[in-house]
This record gives sequence, C-alpha cells and structure tokens, in this order.
Amino acid sequence: MTDSQLLPEPSLFAGAAEDVALSFEYFPPANDAGVEQLWRTVDRLAPIQPDFVSMTYGAGGSTRERSLTAVKRLIDDGRAPVAAHLTCVGASRDEVDKVASEFWDTGIRHIVALRGDAEPGKPFAPHPQGYANAAELVAGLKELADFEISVAAYPEIHPDAQSAQHDLDNLKRKLDAGATRALTQFFFTPETYFRFRDDAAAAGIDAPIVPGVMPINSYKGIRKFAAGCGAQLPEWMDNVFDGLDDHPETRQFVATALTAEFCRRLYLGGVRDFHFYTLNRAEQTEAVCHLLGRRVPQNRKTDS
Repeated sequence: MTDSQLLPEPSLFAGAAEDVALSFEYFPPANDAGVEQLWRTVDRLAPIQPDFVSMTYGAGGSTRERSLTAVKRLIDDGRAPVAAHLTCVGASRDEVDKVASEFWDTGIRHIVALRGDAEPGKPFAPHPQGYANAAELVAGLKELADFEISVAAYPEIHPDAQSAQHDLDNLKRKLDAGATRALTQFFFTPETYFRFRDDAAAAGIDAPIVPGVMPINSYKGIRKFAAGCGAQLPEWMDNVFDGLDDHPETRQFVATALTAEFCRRLYLGGVRDFHFYTLNRAEQTEAVCHLLGRRVPQNRKTDS
C-alpha cells in the first residue's frame, strides 16, 4: 500500500457549493421569553438569506392569533419572503378564507396548506362547513387569490393514511389542485428520502419534494416528536446519544455533526433544496448551512 492510499478521503464538505436553496420554519411563541428567543433566532439566521421563512399555525389552529401576529412581524422585518401556514381543521370554509384573505392583505403570497391535526387522542373529522382535506384547501386558496402554495409530504407515510400508495395519491391530488412544491415531514436517514422520491416519481409526481430537516436539539424531544408522527429513528442513534442527557454542550456538538452529515449525504444524492425545522433555535441550522456553502457575512456581529 502506497502513502497516497493511506491518505483519508476528502471531507464530505470539501466540495460544497453555494447552489442550495434554504427555507427556515419557525413557530409562534407562547410567552415573552419565547418572543425574545424567536427574534434572536430570526436575527441570527437572516444573514444567510433564506429563500423563504415560514410560520406554523398550531395543532388544531390553536395558535392562530399568535401566528398572525408573528407573520405580520416577519413581513415588517422584510429580510426574507414569508410563507404562512394555514390549516383547515376545526374551522369553516368562511373562517379559513377570511384568514387567507387577511394573509393576502398583509402581503403574504405563499401559503403552506395543511389539513391539520385533530386534538390528541381523537380521530380527524372535517368541520361540517369546512374543507374536507388539504387538496380541497389548496383548490379553495387558488380560487381566492394567486397564492404560491406548498403542501406536506410524508416519506414514512402519514399516520392516517391507509397505505403508502394512498398517501402518494393524496400528495398527487394536492399538487394537481395547484400546489407547486411539497415539504416533507422530518426523517432521519437519507435512504428514506431517496426511496420516497423514487416512489413519487413512479406515481407521476414531478413537483419538487423538499426534504424537511430536524436538527436534534434534544434527543428526548426528538424521540417524542418521532413517536407522534411515525418517523423512524435508527437504532444506532440511541447509542450515539446515550449518556449525553446531562452534557448539553457535548450533545450539541454530536447532534450538529450528525445533522451536517445527513444533509451532505442528501446533497450528494442530488438534493439542492432544504427546509429546516428550526424549533426557534439558530445554532445547528446556521452551522449546517455554513457547511453546505451558505455563509453569513464575515463582518456580521455574533451573539456574545
């Protein structure tokens, strides 16, 4: 074996280019401390110049007013295009249309249209005078105004879907109704996304399917989120985070390394669009975007 054969392979990030599109998802804060945390995160990530940022709407529409307030502030902030989430659960068509019209009047031109989740422990049931599903919501929004619309996709099948094919058929209906892209639920192995992308193409879906990336700020929290939506955590991940509950700094370094590797493997598989579920925290998202080639200005002041 020669000396050259002993040299390590180049880093996964050695050839990272500035050809990625990024979007960041935030959620409406519940209290004053949450408001401060959200805007610290927005301020820290804004210099990366995401292609858009989005604000969630809350399970069952439970955070509607806070979502509207946060969306309006993001619009006024003006540093990135804003997409507002909108669900149809627990509301009539008139109520949903009224919120959508208010979004339009505020300056929103992009909506993430979702069916929405039922209250915990209860099956989903459409409002008697409401949109029955996300496909109907998309069609209604397109009739109301010329919104750009993103919808959700589920690489590991929506918990309410009868089968993987049923789930793909539902995704196709949403796109055929007028949506322009799908943002996926989070997942934890690149192979999960590649398999889903191939299945979607075989089903006649040619719209962009953007992977949703969930940085692991808390492994206990991620386990809870995953259990709630059916996302599978690889067995090796339990071992990696074992013993780190009381060592937050080490856990953060480990989590950032894993998220970065995950994104770069997606990149090497042809992915150029990434949607980050920030959970209103900036550190991991900023670090991974840096490794992907999207950098903040060198003269930017950092947090003390």
